[in-house]
Amino acid sequence: MSDVADDLLGYLQRGRDVMVWKLEGASEHDVRRPLTPTGTNLLGLVKHLTAVESGYLGEVFGRPFPERVPWAEDGAEVESDMWATPEESRADLVALYRRVWAHGDATVAALDLDTQGLVPWWPEERRRPTLRRVLVHLTAETHRHAGHADIVRELVDGAAGMLPTVPNLGTDDADVWAAHRARVQAAADAAADAAADAAADAAGHG
Repeated sequence: MSDVADDLLGYLQRGRDVMVWKLEGASEHDVRRPLTPTGTNLLGLVKHLTAVESGYLGEVFGRPFPERVPWAEDGAEVESDMWATPEESRADLVALYRRVWAHGDATVAALDLDTQGLVPWWPEERRRPTLRRVLVHLTAETHRHAGHADIVRELVDGAAGMLPTVPNLGTDDADVWAAHRARVQAAADAAADAAADAAADAAGHG
């Protein structure tokens, strides 16, 4: 495997690790409950990325993942990849995600980065990307959802940070964060008041 492939996989793995870590310490209810109007939840994000990665580093390069991922199949219920049923255990879903990423790693190890795949769900003119481009796309997608998971977990119980060894936060002092939040809120309120005053002034001179 080339140094470039190692680097790409390293960044992808960081996102994978974040996704799994965001589940740790949260209750069964909290990893499943919707925290946004569109239903975003922690375990659903893991299910979604399992489907995404099994496709991009599997069938796209003629190396289909050997197990069924029902929510990724043709005819699957819409949005079934974005939430977990009561019958689907956290342990089983996380284990499946780990097997999917091991399969993806094997695909990267087996192929050159210039190998072309076939992505039938992309527009015709872009359907034959290289493995390098697919890895960049998958990494971006994984980290996008890792960001979602970060926010959702903070909404669940206030837990924040990227990884146990890389919190990526300025402090863990709750009082400091409360003061910071209050300052941000005051700035938003002041900007809204100024905008309302400007709009009223403009209307008065209209």
